[in-house]
Amino acid sequence: MYDLAVLIAVNRFILAFSGGIILLIILFLTDLVVGPTDISLQNILLVLINQENDPVLRGIIMDIRLPKALTALLAGGGLSLGGLLTQTLFKNPLAGPDVLGLSAGASLAVALIVLGGIGGSWTIAGAATLGAAVVFLIVISVSRRISNNSSLLIVGLMIGALTSSIVGILQYLSQADSLKIYTLWTMGNISSTNAGELWIMFLLIIIGTIVSLSSIKTLNAWALGERYNLSMGFNPTSFRWKVLLATCLITGCITAFCGPISFIGIAVPHMVKRIFPTNSHQQLIPLTLVGGGALLLSCDLLTLLPPGGTILPINATTALFGAPVIIWIIIRSKKEFY
Repeated sequence: MYDLAVLIAVNRFILAFSGGIILLIILFLTDLVVGPTDISLQNILLVLINQENDPVLRGIIMDIRLPKALTALLAGGGLSLGGLLTQTLFKNPLAGPDVLGLSAGASLAVALIVLGGIGGSWTIAGAATLGAAVVFLIVISVSRRISNNSSLLIVGLMIGALTSSIVGILQYLSQADSLKIYTLWTMGNISSTNAGELWIMFLLIIIGTIVSLSSIKTLNAWALGERYNLSMGFNPTSFRWKVLLATCLITGCITAFCGPISFIGIAVPHMVKRIFPTNSHQQLIPLTLVGGGALLLSCDLLTLLPPGGTILPINATTALFGAPVIIWIIIRSKKEFY
């Protein structure tokens, strides 16, 4: 009987994961097809297999649309995984990658660079990474003195509030041109990454995913409480370090190259659990990665809806999905809050 239940669960996961991969492929190809310039799927496939020599066509696909779609895939999956990890660690349905103050730290560093009149995409990326790393070190230092995860969560929120206040002062004192550049960065942008930046994102997200997969047993046991973990021989301090490290690596690199993308990290884990109810992180991690990539690709397609070639900022569309999910979480939390 037990073996039958396990077999059914495995088959359900395979079906759900396969369906998610198919949806991901469809959305990825659709994101390559849709744009201000009409390009058929056949021509796109010919370019991808290096059978099309039209330089204009190759430039649009290989230099603009393909990097944008890959960025959406990586950023969506990475932020969603970060959300799953932080929600599990803090046992809080409203926790997300930015709740530790990492995005706020990155935003402050970028504000200092951009509003100070220093330009350059790699300068901005380096500043964002450094800002996220500084906040990471602060959170790690605080976590050694605080054993309560809820308190650590509040510390992260307060760091975010503090940095936001400083950014507000810098914005008030800045010049109009610098303020515009910074404001555009805060709206999120997945259309300006190059091959080098994509490789860095890919490698750091892979490292974060490997760290997460190595902690599957502890993630599953964490919901039962720290006392249970201690009785089973798990080290809560080591576990928290791993989760914080994975989340910071993922969130830092994505924020550096794409800006602070909102709602994805909080919303996707809940959407995945709603569609595929399970507490097994062995199944939740791959499903969340796929679901996050699919959702951000969908949001990117929505940015192209306005007529006349106008493209919306990515955060304008992520809120359309994320805000209703968060409202639902708050309403539901009155009945069950973990």
